[in-house]
Amino acid sequence: MSVSPSIINHLSVVAPGRINLLGEHTDYNEGLVLPAAIGQQMVFTFDRNGSPDQCRITSTSLGKTLQADLGHLQPSSGWENYISGVLRELLKRSGKLEGFDVDFKSDIPVGAGLSSSAALECGLAFGLNILFELGLSPLELIRLSQEAEHNFVGTQCGIMDQFACVMGRKNHFILLDCRDLQHRYIPANLGNCSLLLMGSGIKHALAESAYNDRRAECQRGVALLRETFPEIRSLRDATGEHLNALTDSIPNTIKKRCLYVIEENARVLQALQTLEHGDMEGLGALLSQSHRGLRDDYQVSCPEVDFLVDTALSFPGVLGARIMGGGFGGCSLNLVRSEAVEWVQTALCKAYRESFGREAEPLEVRISDGVRVCS
Repeated sequence: MSVSPSIINHLSVVAPGRINLLGEHTDYNEGLVLPAAIGQQMVFTFDRNGSPDQCRITSTSLGKTLQADLGHLQPSSGWENYISGVLRELLKRSGKLEGFDVDFKSDIPVGAGLSSSAALECGLAFGLNILFELGLSPLELIRLSQEAEHNFVGTQCGIMDQFACVMGRKNHFILLDCRDLQHRYIPANLGNCSLLLMGSGIKHALAESAYNDRRAECQRGVALLRETFPEIRSLRDATGEHLNALTDSIPNTIKKRCLYVIEENARVLQALQTLEHGDMEGLGALLSQSHRGLRDDYQVSCPEVDFLVDTALSFPGVLGARIMGGGFGGCSLNLVRSEAVEWVQTALCKAYRESFGREAEPLEVRISDGVRVCS
């Protein structure tokens, strides 16, 4: 039987990591976020293998291979669960998925809060969508990647990471409304400043369970608020005045979680003004306010990242800093005068080594396009 020349047998895809300027833990509260895709990425090479259901997925970075049967996808552990979750979600939406081989490699630091998991999910879904002509839209790829994490991995993540991975645009942040997914691109005009990541090399074991706990605490806060204010659908609708009206009936921990989310949504909008007017001092102040909220009210920071933030803020040329990502490790995001970046990262690495006996991992950010076919 002849093979149609239109059939794609081989494909290479790039899927980026992401940063988030502001809007941490607001996405699953139907809030506002300001992420961007970055130059660190995963590269996938896909091939049809002629089998109806046998798949071979190899991580060249880890030196590991997953053999998957499309008819018998089973939960396992680690990166394999992200793969199996995406395959199951694709099968739900299309009967056209067949056997394939894929190799992928990555220079996205794992556990740094740069969404290597979303890059894995979205890169796999994007490539298979093209390879087998599944006809899924970018939004469908975003949603199925998120659902893979919910249903197979068990992390009740928001949609920001997958959205930024698929929809990123070079030299732009994305202002994303996580209630209705309306979005617009905001030029990343940082003037004479740069974004510097400092990886702590720490990923505490409680990160995923505590992430789900924070989501549940926010939902509890909404339920309490709705008893008095039935118009509140999510924390996106709540204000500080609403919280203050419930001072005697809402537990202090729940109130702190809600207050952080309310204030972080406001900071995202304030950040738009600072970017529009080139006010880098104002933007830096918002980053530092966000860190204090994440540390004190949302309580998702850790001593190592607190040290990186506090130490950076003591250096001339650093305008603001905060923990970035889900928390309990990962990295700090620093807004630094461009001429000071090299000195700041060297000094931070030295101070971190002397205090914790381990190496920090500096990474200067380049804002890139989202997932795409590469030549």
